[in-house]
Amino acid sequence: MSKPPHNPLLDGKAAPPLLVVISGPSGVGKDSVLNRMRDFSFPFHFVVTATSRAMRPGEIAGFDYHFVTTERFEAMIAADELIEWALVYGQYKGIPKFEVRQAMATGRDVILRINVDGAATVRRIAPEAIFIFLAPASIDELRQRLSMRRTENTHEIETRLAVAASELEQVQHFDYVVINREGHLDEAVSQIRAIISAEKQRVFPRLVNL
Repeated sequence: MSKPPHNPLLDGKAAPPLLVVISGPSGVGKDSVLNRMRDFSFPFHFVVTATSRAMRPGEIAGFDYHFVTTERFEAMIAADELIEWALVYGQYKGIPKFEVRQAMATGRDVILRINVDGAATVRRIAPEAIFIFLAPASIDELRQRLSMRRTENTHEIETRLAVAASELEQVQHFDYVVINREGHLDEAVSQIRAIISAEKQRVFPRLVNL
């Protein structure tokens, strides 16, 4: 069996682009982590997820999400325009294919922010992606975060916590785990940056084909 090609860094070229999946339970801070990475001007392409849910206060269309109607989202599903999609708490979310392919074709690393089920789908079609599980310091801390954002009632929060407990068991299928402790966002972001930096130095790099 022939070995995969070695890292182009050894020839003075750029390392191949990476596909990085950041996942974890609802309320763990995936959006906050990505926004902080943007604040630091990380040189990545942040794929914008499409969703059928309503825009929340402070969100920006095309930046936080592509906000589309349920009818438009279902048309995207029918046309096979999504890498993965899911119906989450009665609302559609999915990753448009064109954004990922265009970015990687230009040599840029791509960051995907998706739920745990979505990460499993990406793992099947792109096993060479890097899978990072963002976890809370505790379920109690996660409960507090969900309560503070004031977008769900008590019953909805408890439902999300029950799902989160199940999702935490899926960490075994990920490459890395990063704990996003309350008040320590920059620490979590630094750990993710270190993971990506180390992956770029692999002798035999991950090669993603979509």
